[in-house]
Amino acid sequence: MITHDEGRLRFLPRRTGMQRRRFRRGVYLLPSLFTLGNMFCGYACVVYAMRGEYEMAAPFIGFAFVLDVLDGRIARLTGAESAFGLQFDSLADVISFGIAPAILSLAWGLSSLGRLGWAAGFMFVACAAMRLARFNIQSAGGGDKRYFVGMPSPAAAAVPAATVYAYPWGLQDPRAAVPALLMVLVPALLMVSTIRFRSFKTIDLQTRRPYRVLLLIAAGIMLITWLHRYVLVVMAYSYLASAFVGLAITRFRHRGGRAPAIDASQSTPDTEHPRDTAAR
Repeated sequence: MITHDEGRLRFLPRRTGMQRRRFRRGVYLLPSLFTLGNMFCGYACVVYAMRGEYEMAAPFIGFAFVLDVLDGRIARLTGAESAFGLQFDSLADVISFGIAPAILSLAWGLSSLGRLGWAAGFMFVACAAMRLARFNIQSAGGGDKRYFVGMPSPAAAAVPAATVYAYPWGLQDPRAAVPALLMVLVPALLMVSTIRFRSFKTIDLQTRRPYRVLLLIAAGIMLITWLHRYVLVVMAYSYLASAFVGLAITRFRHRGGRAPAIDASQSTPDTEHPRDTAAR
């Protein structure tokens, strides 16, 4: 005899192992789709740059940056982080933040310098690849999440992208293209340097006054929409200069400030020197 409860349970759908595996496959596929979009943006930037449409090419690096941020966040939120996703993301970043800005800069103005322009573009690609390889090793071993060691490749790619977007007419005179070498070489060298750059991933947005944060974000969006050419350039170069400002402040504190004397009777084995704490 089958009771009412047994009959009801008999008709309830059960999630089989195959359905669970399909669900997990969909979760793992979602971040990879954003990574694929990131790669497409880098490819589109190269295509438009080769056609001489610099004003169309430069924004694709910004779109790639947004997709690069989203794929990592979605992977962490859904628990879909994997070794495949890490390597796939790095390969996409080499295209979008290494090859794409190098070709964009070369077609925009560095090609007038001949082999020197070619060498500067290749330097940027090589430094971006080394930066991403080092980041994968450091992220696997842990470390201070508040800072990047070396300039992140998306921020380095934003420097030539914002410059080209602000002045999309290109440089045909080799004498005018010589200063543009700094636009490529300085971010390239900073990517493989050991200078620390601030990471905004650890900033806590949970505040007692969220309306102020929302107003600041709305004001930033309004400025970018209204004066996007100039605001993006200021943002890109300000982040580049922030590392030098922070480095100068740190050295000034170490040289000018002296730690107070510590009484040996009151010290404990766990007491840290102020300089050791500041150097982290």
